[in-house]
Amino acid sequence: MRYLTEEERHIATRFLFLSMAIVVIQQDIQHIERGAFKIKEPYTELLETMATVAGSERRELRTQMSKRRIEVVTLHKNDSFSSFLFLCQGREEKRNYFNPAIRKKVHAIIQELMQKSLPSFPKPVSAKT
Repeated sequence: MRYLTEEERHIATRFLFLSMAIVVIQQDIQHIERGAFKIKEPYTELLETMATVAGSERRELRTQMSKRRIEVVTLHKNDSFSSFLFLCQGREEKRNYFNPAIRKKVHAIIQELMQKSLPSFPKPVSAKT
């Protein structure tokens, strides 16, 4: 049964999946820094810009969640499913997500962040010699 409004659910799920995307971005930065990349800077700069954009959005979501008294709690995780509890002003709603569906949602957010970050990404320097 659904006890949260559509708007409350949207805020809570966006916060949840955006938080997961930030973790993935931070892990990717570490992998690139430790990896055998010859030129790491363009990749790390793009990922850091994406992390900044995501962090700003997550702060806004956290503010909205605080005003509306919305919380997201992780209940269970296994190989196939993850369960989360959404709390809002004394109401609660348990949601189960198929892990590949979570991956798909996080993937979409990462693509969205990449598109938002690319316009502000520095223009390439000419390699003419």
